[in-house]
Amino acid sequence: MNSPEALLPLHPKDFQILFALVDEPCHGYGIVREIERASRGRVRIDPANLYRSIKRMIGTGLVEEADAPEPAGPEDERRRYYRITDFGMAVVRLEAKRLDDLAAAARSRRLIPDERRR
Repeated sequence: MNSPEALLPLHPKDFQILFALVDEPCHGYGIVREIERASRGRVRIDPANLYRSIKRMIGTGLVEEADAPEPAGPEDERRRYYRITDFGMAVVRLEAKRLDDLAAAARSRRLIPDERRR
């Protein structure tokens, strides 16, 4: 397995998927909804790209299939759930830190406002 640093920088879509899985396992449609919610509607991933990305991320050890919670209805029995792995968590943490450093550099050049100085 690669070191987490070897996968940086992450593709923005991969970061969004991992970020959506940080708190709990989720099915594909739930991942799409969480990405839209977390990005305030600015990022949308179509299902075909989502599942292609998840398949690749399973192959690299970032994500794995998870057991489904108790089904709420018949549609839940067919849904596949995914969770972030420990390796995936290490990668998403490093990427979040990298993005935070980049945002700090942008603030220092006044490209984005520093909300802490208001």
